[in-house]
Amino acid sequence: MATMDDIAKRLGVSKGTVSKAFSGAGDVSEAMRRAVLETAVELGYTRALRSCQPTRLCVFIANMSYEHPNDFGWDLVTGFRKLAEPDGCLVELVPLTQELQRQQHYDEYMLLHQFQGAFFLGTSFSDPWMGEFRTCRTPAVLLDNHPQYNSVVSQVGIDNDEAMESAIARLIDLGHRKIGYISCGLDSYIYQERYLAFFRALRKHMLEEDRLLAGHSYSIAECLDSHLPRLLAQGCTALICSHDLLARDVMTRCQGSGIRVPEELSIMGIDDLPICQETRPTLSSIRQDRTELGKSAYYALASQLRQIHISCLKLHPEIILRDSVGPVRR
Repeated sequence: MATMDDIAKRLGVSKGTVSKAFSGAGDVSEAMRRAVLETAVELGYTRALRSCQPTRLCVFIANMSYEHPNDFGWDLVTGFRKLAEPDGCLVELVPLTQELQRQQHYDEYMLLHQFQGAFFLGTSFSDPWMGEFRTCRTPAVLLDNHPQYNSVVSQVGIDNDEAMESAIARLIDLGHRKIGYISCGLDSYIYQERYLAFFRALRKHMLEEDRLLAGHSYSIAECLDSHLPRLLAQGCTALICSHDLLARDVMTRCQGSGIRVPEELSIMGIDDLPICQETRPTLSSIRQDRTELGKSAYYALASQLRQIHISCLKLHPEIILRDSVGPVRR
């Protein structure tokens, strides 16, 4: 386990200089502070902080609302805290901006702020730190993102293959044979996974596996103006959407166009947000228990800190059928 003495010897400076660099003292230059942080990370000094008490953990949040009970991230953060804080951990929430990631490397940020591990919400492929998860030394748990084959990085999420297979099975039971899929842009791991899982589920249920049965776009307007009419023209009697907000907008557009839901088109979302019970008709969805996902994230992170290297934790999804899904009209 590296020490401050090891860092000082590598740089040819005193232990006091290293200590001042960590504390942000004004008499240490920015260049020296950067050199100390980079050397500490290189030598694995990050790991020495794991013995600090109390354990300090960070929840980084990007592209996600989390401040109110109806927000997607609220239950995730609550679940994480429900296990972490009774376990004696201090949890701090930090907005994950592009600027923050460009200013400092992940390991350096964690070392400087004395965090022993982190839970990441809402990350995408464009985040600068995503590439660092391949080689980082500080434990991290990613929601709905690939762990990059690094032993200290874990993933939590629902089983997307089970989710799609179960959803399509329920639709088949109701007589649907032409099922379409509409997704937001495939710039994140989770949207890519759900998109591919949809086609794997079609194959498993021996349904037509035509790539034209799916559409994806970064623009909600394009999903509604282009993909929705195309899928309807192909004869789809049911649509699965990559998340509930998109499913709600698809349903609203259909109703405005005189298409009756579910008599003429069944619609299902993913996530089971509170809005699902507020729409008319109420929206069917693939439920992921966000509180349990937050708890699972802490379990994975606590395991990492104890040198138990978990790759992936997947929870079972639950299919919630409401009024937006019905039998095929004969």
